[in-house]
Amino acid sequence: MRRHLILLLAGLVGFSLALVAGIAGAKSFTLNLAKSARVTNQSGTTKHEKVAVTPRGFAVYWLSGDSAAHPKCTSTNGCFSFWPPVKVTSAHRLSEAPGIKGKLGTWRRDGFMQLTLGGHPLYRFSVDKRPDAAAGEGVHGFGGVWHVVSEGPARSGSGGSTSTGTTSTMSNPTTTGTTTCAYPPYC
Repeated sequence: MRRHLILLLAGLVGFSLALVAGIAGAKSFTLNLAKSARVTNQSGTTKHEKVAVTPRGFAVYWLSGDSAAHPKCTSTNGCFSFWPPVKVTSAHRLSEAPGIKGKLGTWRRDGFMQLTLGGHPLYRFSVDKRPDAAAGEGVHGFGGVWHVVSEGPARSGSGGSTSTGTTSTMSNPTTTGTTTCAYPPYC
């Protein structure tokens, strides 16, 4: 009887620990900010910038014109082999580092849940093989231009704003006067 009670108690403790670990690990995702990531654009210029990265440190991208309503990057057109979606297991407990502009959300598609920022689906670039490095900035493909998600724009003094670093907000660039505004909410 005593042995049976000990085995039952050990089983309950093991189950409880597994349950707590599963709940803690499966439902959280933080979009982090790499403070000095190497961002290389298509002309070969490399800068060190603040960019959004996955929990494992890989740069996150968005495609101009791509949205849940009008997806341009799909598994059927081969896009996912170059630009794998940033997948999450739950829409709960999503968070982003200070400095990342836009609201995190999810989009259920093709049997998985994809992370979105400001309504735009997020992706990784298959060529990026090491953390804190982004080689896909400015790549033209799959019906748009790929941009690394960077920290929000720097505000200038009076009369408007300017952006520094990579153009990568979650909306399409618009033109205001003779200047292209990559951050429409701030222009």
